[in-house]
Amino acid sequence: MSVMRSALLTVLAASVSLTVVASGQPARSSRFDVLITNGRIVDGTGSPWMRGDVGIVGDRIAAVGRLTGAGAAATIDATNLVVAPGFIDLLGQSEFNALVDSRAASKITQGVTTEVTGEGSSIAPVNDRLVQEAAPSAKHFGVAQDWRTLDDYLRRLGERSHPAINMATFVGAGGIRNYVIGKDDRPATAAELERMKRLVAEAMEQGALGLSTSLQYVPDRFASTDEIVELAKVAARYGGVYFTH
Repeated sequence: MSVMRSALLTVLAASVSLTVVASGQPARSSRFDVLITNGRIVDGTGSPWMRGDVGIVGDRIAAVGRLTGAGAAATIDATNLVVAPGFIDLLGQSEFNALVDSRAASKITQGVTTEVTGEGSSIAPVNDRLVQEAAPSAKHFGVAQDWRTLDDYLRRLGERSHPAINMATFVGAGGIRNYVIGKDDRPATAAELERMKRLVAEAMEQGALGLSTSLQYVPDRFASTDEIVELAKVAARYGGVYFTH
């Protein structure tokens, strides 16, 4: 399983852990790094909210429930506030932003801890022509677009930026079409379709969540249903899903 898909599953699992741990009553002598008290806890499962406390050790939720008497290095009073798993933004566009300002303040302050990008077009793969097309945006953000593959981008993101939020991406079918065909309104040839399928496979191997389209935009709208199905079949072989905007 790719690092990116694994990270997203970890975020989803965290919301489940709130309910699982809540059924137990921790010892009053428990010691936490952070204790969030008296919040309205919403666990993300659809269950009604409950009043309670959340104990954190390191970067993990250690206990949820009535933790009266538990000690902590830091305590946060959440009276009249909601305590919930981080929200997932499924229509994110912070690929450049995350390289410039890793704090992701505009997301964090809204409770977003995971962003999914790549709807229709994705940050990679790109060729020299696509890099030139994106040059105005890259210049605006002060980013040197020195990647060509998804693996290149994720390595730069992880090694040099360390964003405060989790980031994941689909591989955009429109971007793949633009890579191979450009913005021409015509069907893909058999050879072009095979090349597009190889690019989807490479992106999936490098951690993409699946294939996405944005069918109201060029060049996505020029793709036939058969073309999209063929690309989606490739993503499916890697456990990916089809996602449309």
